[in-house]
Formats: sequence, C-alpha cells, structure tokens
Amino acid sequence: MGAADVVPGVSGGTIAFISGIYEELLGTISGIKPSLLKVLRTEGFKAFWKAGNFSFLLAIGVGVITAIASLAHLISWLLENEPIKLWAFFFGLVLASVFFIGKQVNAWNAKSIVSFIAGAAIAWYITSLPPMGQSDSMLFLFFSGMIGICAMILPGISGSFILLILGSYTTVIKAVKEFDIPTIGAFGAGCVVGILSFSHLLNWMYKKHHDLTVALLTGFLLGSLQKLWPWQQKAELLYTHSDGKEDWLMSNVMPGAFEGDAQIGAVAVCFIIGFAIIFIMERIATKK
Repeated sequence: MGAADVVPGVSGGTIAFISGIYEELLGTISGIKPSLLKVLRTEGFKAFWKAGNFSFLLAIGVGVITAIASLAHLISWLLENEPIKLWAFFFGLVLASVFFIGKQVNAWNAKSIVSFIAGAAIAWYITSLPPMGQSDSMLFLFFSGMIGICAMILPGISGSFILLILGSYTTVIKAVKEFDIPTIGAFGAGCVVGILSFSHLLNWMYKKHHDLTVALLTGFLLGSLQKLWPWQQKAELLYTHSDGKEDWLMSNVMPGAFEGDAQIGAVAVCFIIGFAIIFIMERIATKK
C-alpha cells in the first residue's frame, strides 16, 4: 500500500482490496472512537488494544511507513528516468484489479451499472485535471493531507495524484526524503483527521450499500487508467520552479505517435508482470 501511494496514479486502497484486508481496514479505522478511552479506563490497556484492533493497524502502519521511506527515492528516480516502464507496470496492475474488484459485486443490475459508470466518469475527470501551483504553507499541507488520505483509501483514486493536483506532492516527497519533521507533521496531522472522518462514511456505504459501493470503486479503477497510460508526451508548460524545474501537462498518445523509443517489448513485459501480480496476490490472499 505504501509503495502504491507513492506513485501518482495508483491507490493504496486498490492493494488493500486485492489483498483482502479492505473491509477490516475500514471497520478498524471507523471504530476508533472516544468510547475506546472508556475501555482503557475500566478494563485496562490490553482490552483497549484489542478493542481497537491496534495490532492490525500497527502492522499496516509500519509497512506503509517503511515502504514510503525506503521507496521515495526509487519511485522518484523511476518517474524521471523510466516512466514508460513504470506506467506500463501499474497499468497492468490496475487493469487486472478492475476484473478482480468487479467480481466482488454480488449482482450487476441497473443500479450497480450506473454506479460503475459514474465512478469511471468521476475518476476520468479527476485524473484529467491539471496540477495547481506549489505551496509550502503548513495549513495548506494539513488540508492536503486531509484530502489526500481520503483518496488513498479509495481503490482507483490515487492519493498521490490528488496531492499532485493540489500542488503539494513535490513538497511532501521532498520532506520525506529530507526527513523534514515540521512538514511531515503538518501533513500527517491532516491525514489522521481526514481518515478518521472519511472512514465512517465509507464503512457505512460499504455495509449498507455493498454492491453500489463496490461498483463505484470498480469504476474509479477503470477511469483512473487514462492517467496510467504508458505513452505520455508534454502538451503544455504549466509553471517553472525557482530551481528551473518545469512541470508540464501531459497528454496520452498511441505508441506509433510517441516521439522517441516507444519500448514496446519492455512495456509488454512490465504490463504482464503487473497484471500477473494481482492474480498471484489474490491466490495468496484466498489461501490466507
């Protein structure tokens, strides 16, 4: 989940869904309430820890933090030096996820189909938005964390891409690489507030309207594929940073129209690896 959340266009929620922990993740996060403090006072720390399912959250949290801390440099390097192969890998991964998560819908009827189409349209629109300007304001980073974390637990909506749209992605990645505690703290505080608030709504939707919610999430995945298309070219210069680095609006093109080496063979291999990983993860999760 941490590795996926580092990449703009891929959602950690997708990985949680595929690995079979999504429902427990939502239920556990939404179960963090003030009433847990009463359990702590009356029954002790052991009962409090068990009631909050904190062992589960600790395992997930340590895994996510470890991946983000260790992979931030690698992902940044791949995005800059091997973008076609990286996007091909995640395109295959997310496309396979569409089939896998779609199977979780118990009955595909008119309502679930409309929900699926709406999800695809929303994700397509969001991933088509151009990034905003950068901001280092602590308050801005707090709200970026609130919004970004909501997307990170939604399959198909990339939290990193939301941060890219908001203009805080570069600031956050730089803070992680340089271990900038104030910046990480402001962003992290926003994440905590956002996930505790949003998880209640999402958990309620998942339990009360399962098929509609899963169909919507499947649509999110399908709509997000346009952001992961391997062959992207610069379409419009958005802004230039103080260090001279340029941010461009990218447009998707067919391999034949791509300027430069389209790397068809490498794209096919990376796509197949990404596609296959989902089915391997599904098999492992089913056995577990």
